[in-house]
Amino acid sequence: MADETRQDERADARPADADQRERAAGAAAEAEAQEGERSDAAEVEQDLDALLADVKRERDEYLQLAQRARADFENYRKRAAREAQDAERRGKVSVARELLPALDNLERALKSTGLDPATGRLAGAEPTSEEQDAEAYDSPSEEVSAQEALARGIALVYNELRAALERAGVETYDPSGEPFDPAVSEALATRPAGDGVEAGRVIETLERGYRLDGQVLRPARVVVSE
Repeated sequence: MADETRQDERADARPADADQRERAAGAAAEAEAQEGERSDAAEVEQDLDALLADVKRERDEYLQLAQRARADFENYRKRAAREAQDAERRGKVSVARELLPALDNLERALKSTGLDPATGRLAGAEPTSEEQDAEAYDSPSEEVSAQEALARGIALVYNELRAALERAGVETYDPSGEPFDPAVSEALATRPAGDGVEAGRVIETLERGYRLDGQVLRPARVVVSE
């Protein structure tokens, strides 16, 4: 009877041990699975960090490339604008230098007739009532001689040419009374200084000088006191 009882107890103990072993195995498997998940998560996080680092590096490279491209374009734009401005200025200088002899000849022609190149009238003469009328001035009356009409026509061409050069930035200068400066004037002759005139001063301007943006196109041709 006692043997049967012990056998029954052992039979009852076996399922309990099996349950414990199963629970232990399950817990171990669950722990292993959790550990695996943590390991996978760590690997994924490392992969994401590496990917993010690569993305940031590529972003910085593209940003630097864009900045260099922008700087290069800005330099190109400034250089192109500067070259265009220089080319325009060289063109103005070349045209102005070609026109200056013609302007000088027109001025000489006007002075030879006794007309003031700036006004187209006789030097020192006051405008007449007819000349004050723009229409009458543009169309000379029969009383005006052919020579005077021609001289006025030359004066008109002369003043239009000068106005065109001034619009292009060309300006004239007359150094009379100033100390002689070889950078802007060319001495064609010297003359003894008069009373109250210092030596080395410009006492007469034979031809006015011309300059563009501070650059002398042609120096003034002058007479200097000695």
